[in-house]
Amino acid sequence: MRNFVLRYLLPRLGQYLVVIFLGVTITYIIPRLSPSDPVERQVAEIMVSGAHFGPEAIAHMRDALTDMYGLRGSPMEQYFAFWARMFQGDLGPSLSRFPTPVISLIARALPWTLGLLITAVMISWVIGNILGAYASYYEKSGIMKVIDVASQAVRPIPYYIVAVIFLIVFAYFFPIFPAGGAYPVGRRIELSIWAVQTILRHSTLPALSLVTVGMGAWFIGMKSLTSNIISEDYVVYAEVTGLPQRKILYGYIMPNALLPQVTGLALNLGMIFSGALIMEVVFVYPGMGMLTYQAVLANDYSLIMGIAIFSIVGVATAVLILDLIYPLFDPRVRHQ
Repeated sequence: MRNFVLRYLLPRLGQYLVVIFLGVTITYIIPRLSPSDPVERQVAEIMVSGAHFGPEAIAHMRDALTDMYGLRGSPMEQYFAFWARMFQGDLGPSLSRFPTPVISLIARALPWTLGLLITAVMISWVIGNILGAYASYYEKSGIMKVIDVASQAVRPIPYYIVAVIFLIVFAYFFPIFPAGGAYPVGRRIELSIWAVQTILRHSTLPALSLVTVGMGAWFIGMKSLTSNIISEDYVVYAEVTGLPQRKILYGYIMPNALLPQVTGLALNLGMIFSGALIMEVVFVYPGMGMLTYQAVLANDYSLIMGIAIFSIVGVATAVLILDLIYPLFDPRVRHQ
């Protein structure tokens, strides 16, 4: 246990903290290279809106906005103040939706993205890996050949193209599902069977577009990995001894082929924190991707920075969790 903590756990925790520190620092620096001043921009927008203030009121407004945006003091003082606010969960106000805090906007959008993308990624990962292993091991099966051709055809297509096709077919030509959104406009979200059914209907097309493309990618990857393992000596020996094919597939082939796929799954789950931007824009889905799109259009660098920080922490955390549970999947790592 001591060797595990000293040689495995602590180095990975150190890497995790360094990645987050460097990523957040770079995210802090880049927006400040912009020539535009957020304080002057906010004051100009208020004046353009028709409000009339005296010189003293404008000066007080500048001072208040400077404090609110964390621009008081030298660059180093601003940097330490930024870290102090971030540890308190304060990412500052949104420029485009002033004075709403950035953390509040992310808190509204993140549950929609997590619910949609985690479900879609897990479904595509499970189905794609199972079908990929079957297609490689039962290569003479006609059904597997059809699935193989379909996966090869769908895999190169960007998911947002598939999303547009599904939107046209199932929302306009055959209006089975809603064309966009995650909930009817003007209705409050409530805990009821009707609400669950409504949310599922609105999220079906976005999830289906992600599952269709993602399943093709996992299918191709798993088939390639499995085809290499089938020729290994221990698999050939298991077949010679007369073990059932299903036991060989699930007990010998798939566990060894899944290791790279588990790594890919962890990285995909980490990327969820940034959302599927174009897909959410196509379906007007109120997740992190849509929030990022709106922040970029409005040049809201404080909101962009908050989303980037969440993405950095999400990916780094997913990789850390993968490193910690990887010995459960790979006995070689556990032995070392």
